[in-house]
Amino acid sequence: MDRSAEFRRWKAQCLSKADLSRKGEVDEDVVDLVQLLNEREQFFTTSSCAGRIILLDGNINGIEVQKKNCCWLLVTHRPCVKDDMMAALKKANGDAILKFEPFVLHVQCQQLQDAQILHSVAIDSGFRNSGITVGKRGKIMLAVRSTHGLEVPLSHEGKLMVTEEYIDFLLKIANQKMEENKKRIERFYNCLQHALERQTIINSHSKEKTNEKNNPYSRKKKRNREKARGKCITEENDKELENDDYPGINVTVFPEDY
Repeated sequence: MDRSAEFRRWKAQCLSKADLSRKGEVDEDVVDLVQLLNEREQFFTTSSCAGRIILLDGNINGIEVQKKNCCWLLVTHRPCVKDDMMAALKKANGDAILKFEPFVLHVQCQQLQDAQILHSVAIDSGFRNSGITVGKRGKIMLAVRSTHGLEVPLSHEGKLMVTEEYIDFLLKIANQKMEENKKRIERFYNCLQHALERQTIINSHSKEKTNEKNNPYSRKKKRNREKARGKCITEENDKELENDDYPGINVTVFPEDY
């Protein structure tokens, strides 16, 4: 199957599937960004999260809590207040973990150069943990990620291990990270718009040059224009030489396109 046709098939299948995320829909802060990418024939998004503050309750495996085997006590995509956090902590029976997870986006790209454009925009926008992977079937995937996350244990076996003052301090940090995360998303969206517009102009000019190169009539007109321009320049310089009062000077004149 033609690679372009196969990519279109992948895109149609992905975008027609139901959203299986916990929320069941794209987060409000990234709706415009996801729409911008999916409207382009060379991209489609496979998953996204605008960023969130969460409180998980479960067993710690090593140094990380496993999301699949735990209870989600609180989830918010907006700044969190202490009263909501304290109310959620009262429901904890295991090891409660406060986390801030920054914006993440996965985009499948038609060609490697398409992924490179997005990767450059992501890095410039502050998402410095972004990367490109190429699968065995030729699927080119760009992951937009950053490193300004947060993960702090608050309780053990249902017992709160920190003070309310410390929780208030942690929420201030988490909320600051949320605000910075939102600014980076806006910067990424604006930079992506400009990059895609610029690439559209470049592709348009390249197509025009290709069409002109393959059109014999266009090539003939271009040669005739160049000949006419060169003849005009030569005649003008011949007149200048006739009026020159200094004999013996050798002057070589080149057409403008030399």
